[in-house]
Amino acid sequence: MIKRAHIRQFLAVVDAGSFTRAAQHIRVTQPALSTGIADLERLVGAPLFIRNRRQIRLTEAGGRFLPIARDLERGFRAADTFGRAEESDRPALKLGTIRSVPGEFLQAVAALLARDFAIEVVENGESDLRAGVHGGRLHIALVPLRPGERGPHVVPLYDEPLVMFVAADHPLAGRGEVGPEELAPETMIARRACELLDATSRFFTRHRVRPRFALRSDSDERCLRMVAAGVGITTAPVSLAIEGIVPLRVGGYDLRRELGLLIHPAWRAQADVAPRLAHALPAIERAATDWRAAKVDG
Repeated sequence: MIKRAHIRQFLAVVDAGSFTRAAQHIRVTQPALSTGIADLERLVGAPLFIRNRRQIRLTEAGGRFLPIARDLERGFRAADTFGRAEESDRPALKLGTIRSVPGEFLQAVAALLARDFAIEVVENGESDLRAGVHGGRLHIALVPLRPGERGPHVVPLYDEPLVMFVAADHPLAGRGEVGPEELAPETMIARRACELLDATSRFFTRHRVRPRFALRSDSDERCLRMVAAGVGITTAPVSLAIEGIVPLRVGGYDLRRELGLLIHPAWRAQADVAPRLAHALPAIERAATDWRAAKVDG
């Protein structure tokens, strides 16, 4: 008999494109996931995936099974929330967010959505959040938009530059702009939550800046507090500024990010969701405009 675990494992592999990433996402061991998929293939009587070292692809049978699996998972989720739906007049909304969204801005977005929805917030990396929206596991994701990314279910919010932050009393603090080579003697702090970390690393390596690192952390707040303490310097979106640090432009370092919302189309079209979301989105866009004026342009 096909169980929900089989469906969940199958969809995880489809959305992640990898047994390793899928196992991490649903928090099972890779051997357990492989066993579950093999069991499902035995039950449906056909191979569902073509496996090789470079990629995982659906077989023809897997492609036919995918919409069935999506329907089954939607049915399971509806059954899970059936009793709770009667207890609340607000539809459920699972909101995904990258970790580097400023807490104050995320608070504003969540508060506006919470007026009309019962919210659950999920933190994850950009690729996992995008896969979550695509697979229907998330209803909305707050992520960096790709260049030119637009569409009926994409809501651009605000864009901003990345800058170097130094302590307010740092010798470079009054310079405004420096060349990358001037940062070679500095101690750095690595924000692991930075979605442009690889591009930043390539930029400094290209300019032969190979600094010592005093801290590598997933916590933006901790990284920036250590900058304020004079422990090191770090790059970050300008809106993440806190008291005690100042932005410093680096010549040639012109990375920017644009944050926006990705919305699952089928969820958005639901009768109890569409009018509520139509009410919330303009307010969120106004909040983003105000945020940019205060934290980016100001």
